[in-house]
Order: sequence, then C-alpha cells, then structure tokens
Amino acid sequence: MIAKKFAAMGAALSSVALLAISPALASSHREAPNITKMPKIDNTDTYAFRSYEPGRQDYVTLMANFQPGENPGDGPNYYTMDPDALYEIHIDNNGDAVEDLTYQFKFANTLVNGRGITLNVGGKDLPIALRHVGPITNATSPTLGERESYTLTQVTGDRRSGTRVPITNASGGATVFAKPFDNAGNKSITDYPTYAKQFIFPITIPGCSAQGKVFAGQRAEYFAVNLGPIFDLVNFVPIQGAPETLPQYQTASPFPGGITQSQDNQELIGKKNVTTLAIEVPIACLKGTGNGSIGVWSTASLPQARLLRPNPSPESAALQGGAYVQVSRLGMPLVNEVVIGLPQKDLFNAAKPTQDGALADYVTNPTFPAILNVLFRSAVNTTLGTNFADLAPTNFPRNDLVATFLTGIASLNRLATVTPSEMLRLNTGIAPTPQATQSTFGVVGDDLAGFPNGRRPGDDTVDIVLRVAMGRLCHPVPIAGTPTDLGLCTPAQAPTGLVAYTDGAPSRATNILNEFPYLNPPLRGAPRPQTQP
Repeated sequence: MIAKKFAAMGAALSSVALLAISPALASSHREAPNITKMPKIDNTDTYAFRSYEPGRQDYVTLMANFQPGENPGDGPNYYTMDPDALYEIHIDNNGDAVEDLTYQFKFANTLVNGRGITLNVGGKDLPIALRHVGPITNATSPTLGERESYTLTQVTGDRRSGTRVPITNASGGATVFAKPFDNAGNKSITDYPTYAKQFIFPITIPGCSAQGKVFAGQRAEYFAVNLGPIFDLVNFVPIQGAPETLPQYQTASPFPGGITQSQDNQELIGKKNVTTLAIEVPIACLKGTGNGSIGVWSTASLPQARLLRPNPSPESAALQGGAYVQVSRLGMPLVNEVVIGLPQKDLFNAAKPTQDGALADYVTNPTFPAILNVLFRSAVNTTLGTNFADLAPTNFPRNDLVATFLTGIASLNRLATVTPSEMLRLNTGIAPTPQATQSTFGVVGDDLAGFPNGRRPGDDTVDIVLRVAMGRLCHPVPIAGTPTDLGLCTPAQAPTGLVAYTDGAPSRATNILNEFPYLNPPLRGAPRPQTQP
C-alpha cells in the first residue's frame, strides 16, 4: 500500500519534477553561461573508478571528457583541442581539498612542413583546404596534413608551483604523444577501432614502479539522458513504467503511465561524440599517506590575457599572456546544473574545492525540492487525499546531500581528513565490480564500486541523482543484500524518497568496452546511419 502511494505520488509530481530540474540533466554539457562561449574547454564529465578490465584491478582509471555534442563528420577541422588551454585532472589523497597530484595535458596542432598537404595546380603548389587527403592508417600517415599531439606532466603539490616531471612513453621514452584523427568516416579510416588502439600508450609515471596507460582522443558519448522531451515541457511521465525488460530498472510498483527505458529516449548515446582524456595509474601511486580514499576533479584553464591578432597565422590567432585562469571545473556530476544558483555558475567553474564553503547553502538548503513543494503540495494532497506538509525532504541541513557531494559517506568513501568540498570521492580499497555484474544504480543498487563511490561510465547518474536529491538515502540502502540505514536522515523526512524517478534513457556497462579507455570508438562521419547500443 505504501509503495503504491509512493508511485501515485510520483506520477502526480512528474511534470514539475523534471521541469524544475531539467538544467541538471546534461552533466556539465553547457552548464554555465561563460563556458558556452568556449566549447573546446567545456568539461562535460569526469570519471574515477577502480579499473575493471580483467587483470587491471590494481589500477585506477581517471577520465575527463571535453567538447559537448560533437557531431560525427563535422569537418573539415573536426574537434581538435585548444592549444592555448591547460587540461588537468587533480587528486587529493589526504582530505584537505588541495591537489596532491595533478596530471596536465597540453595540446599542439602542427601543419606538416608548415603548410599542410599541398597540390600542384596549374604550376602552383598550394595548400589544400582539408586536414587530410587519402586514407589515414597511423599518426604519421603522409596523407595527414595537420597532426595533433600532447604532452603529459605529473605535478606533485600545488598545480602551478609544485614539482613538475614529464610522463614519458614507456616504449622509447618520448615525451610527446600523438592524438588520433577524429572518425571522419570509413573511406578516411577503414578500421577506426584498430587505428585508435595505436594511440593507447604505456607510460612511465614518476615515482611509480608499474607502468600506466594514457589515451587522448575522440570517443562515442555515453552519458545517458533524455533531453529533447524534457525541454518540450517534459513531454513524458518521469516515473518508471511497465512493462520493463531491463532487469535493473524494474520496480515493485511501476506506474502504468510512466516512461519505460528505451534507446529511442537517448539524446547523446548513439548520436554524439566527445573528446576523452584518460589515464590509468597504479593505486599505490595515487593514495599517498591517507586512508586509501581519494578526491578527484578536473579543470581547464586559459591564459588570463588574450589579444586577437589582426593577421592570424596557423601557429597563433591571438597573443596570450598572464597566469592561467581556471574556467571549467567538474567533479561530481550535475552539481553546477542542479545545485548551484544561476548567478554563481561561472564562479563555481573558477573556484577551487577549498572555496566551496561559500556556496555550501546550495547543498544544505537546495532550491529545486522547495520549488516542487510550493507548486505541487496542494495538488498531490488533493489527488491522494493526504495532508503532507512537505513533499520534498525536510531534513535541514540536507546531511544526505552534504555527504554525497561535499564530505563523502562515512564507511564508504570519506578521506582521512574531512574538508567539505565538491569532488568525486573514490575508496580505492573497494574491489572493482566486473562489468557483467555492475549495477546501473551504483551504491543504491548494492554495488559499492559505483557512483557515488567514484563514477564509472555505465552508472546512470541522472536517475541516481534524481533519486538522491528527493531523499533516497533517507531510506535504507541495500549493502551486501542487507537494508542499511546510513543515519543521514529518516524515511519520514523524505516522503517521495522511494519513487522510481527516471528519464527513461538507460545506461548499461555491458554496452561499452571492457578495457581501457572503456568508452566506445566514436561514431563515424560516413556512411550513415549507424547504430550503437
């Protein structure tokens, strides 16, 4: 009876629930006003997880995605990275919210012979308008006229003043790594998966006895979200419906009019690509002297001053100068969309974790559950014949959200020292879950190796965050099969905490690779159409 009431309540809440929080459902894809002007440095998703590739369980994979909404075949320039920017993945291993390790990626674009591919036309040798002419097979194919590369540096201590040591290719010692050309199509690159594997490099990491891996290049987007209908005034009921064939999305009380999981609901998967920076590092080299849990976030920065050249060249379209200024930041998914208020979104992107206390009110007293309560309390009470004083969780401060986003959860992923700050927190002592048995819902699905203990590509963070925001952690969570009270709040304080909120866009770990860099090869520019799980 209680479950049915929760389901009915969820149906009553459906339209406003997602309308009120729809900006959240893009995991930092165009999440703040200023970053929309600079898509090359827009950090869309950050991942940190124990590697679940067979035989790699002693490693952590760190990934940062950039450039939202890459359309397959967007030539002729495709999606190169910004050579003026500094792309970074940061690690805090003692809990003071300050980076102890940073992995810096710096990109460069080089025209072959300073001109690119040239052709003799009527006695004149002229550069062609395209980056390539003819099939590409490797990083030095003579048919490729512009080549993209990057350096990778480990910084110990402060990201700007700490000790900097280049990370080298373990096969030959080179300090420059090649980035693959985007997937223009199968006439340009016949077998893209095989081609791209050439750009997964073994690396020698300073202070590490074991080698790691690195990859930087285009991959297929795997952020599950149903955005189009959401912005069409929420053109679906966002409660799990029936029937349901995907086992992990089944619920004891499906709502007959609710949405069901379907790849037709995907806005990004199977349609868009993204640029991924991925590095695999031995656990022993990351955890330092702390308790084995680490904090992870990624950023992108630009020089403070930029002066556009009236006569731009391939090497420089602008003069750059001054200190690097952080303009993009991402740790936990959805924070800057659903939690941070509009006036502070750009400020959050520029802030360091140590400064997050200034924005803590957005977590302790979140705004969108309050909007739901104001708009729909009377309607729900009338529909159900109830007298709820609040539909949103009433535990203030919201300790469940503080634990999820700012401190980590006790006995799960808190660092040795607790400094409230926004970052992914990963307990490296929890063994990885094999791909075939991973729960889409991570910790609330009785899979401690998943979100919010770090984040894997297959975790359905939209559904998880929806449910956590509406109070799921106030109710017992299954741990090792046993319902466990996390002690953060009570069921009475979260009346809709058991509603199966969903956007109907499923995520399944088995649909992507079971090896580094995990995300599938990018969708090709031609021929179309093509399918992807």
